[in-house]
Amino acid sequence: MDCSVVQCQRQKEFYLVQTVDFFYPLVDDPKLMGKIALANVVSDVYAIGTTEIDKLNMIISAPTELSDKERDIVLPMIIEGFQESAQLAGCRVNIQNIALNPWCIIGGIATSICKQSEIILPYNAKDGDHLVLTKPLGIQLATNACIWLNDKNEKYHKLAEHFSDQIIFQTFEMALKSMTFLNRDAAKLMHKYEAHAATDVTGFGLMGHARNLAEFQKERLQFVVTKLPILKNVLEFGKILSLDAKLRNGTSVETSGGLLIALPAKHSEAFCKEFYTLTKGEQNAWTIGYVKQADTREVILAEQPEYIEVEL
Repeated sequence: MDCSVVQCQRQKEFYLVQTVDFFYPLVDDPKLMGKIALANVVSDVYAIGTTEIDKLNMIISAPTELSDKERDIVLPMIIEGFQESAQLAGCRVNIQNIALNPWCIIGGIATSICKQSEIILPYNAKDGDHLVLTKPLGIQLATNACIWLNDKNEKYHKLAEHFSDQIIFQTFEMALKSMTFLNRDAAKLMHKYEAHAATDVTGFGLMGHARNLAEFQKERLQFVVTKLPILKNVLEFGKILSLDAKLRNGTSVETSGGLLIALPAKHSEAFCKEFYTLTKGEQNAWTIGYVKQADTREVILAEQPEYIEVEL
């Protein structure tokens, strides 16, 4: 599971939902990094359909290689971005202390006290369900391309033979838009459209997280992925640099990715349409596969998956 769900001993109608997550900076802008970190932390709670967060403790460490003056500039900017996105999530941020560390670590502990009706446990997928994904893939490669642009290294020069600096940076901006977007709207719609199970897509890639979800099901089911929505230009970036294999097989590392949701087939189209409307057209969702009865719990990729180019 993406987070812990514990029934309260004294008030048994309530459950404690809690997750802890942190990672290291992947963009140069401290404020944007704070926004990405917040979206990544709360995503685990949203993955089980819980939309309200009661407490959010921020985890942050200041890198020792920065001077006191540099830390006094950078850390408040990270915190500001974290807090701004927390307001969108409807929760306040508590910062107990900032530790010195060789590495800059950003994350948090998200806690919700809720009733069972507010939770969708991730093990009830059914034969015939559709699989819906709420953010495109390819975020990590789009981010790396911008780093290579700034470094002017060999990979950048290969990309520059085919793409302008402006296109590379615009692709990175689309990745930023995706990473900072909260999965809260998707979590809300999970209840309306009777979702049976979900997980968020991050470090293990789409297929890795889909495999974990499939193995967690009560029934023996096979998750079949037939489509891969990928951020515009990123597949071509990968092809030029011979880094497209993981994108094509759905195993590329993602950061602050979308929710992968198993829900009744009759609801998948309506979910995607309302998600687009609810996010005011800023995000999209796609039906990327289906669930079927099987002898073993597993996930497979179609022999010839459809690659969908996504522009945000």
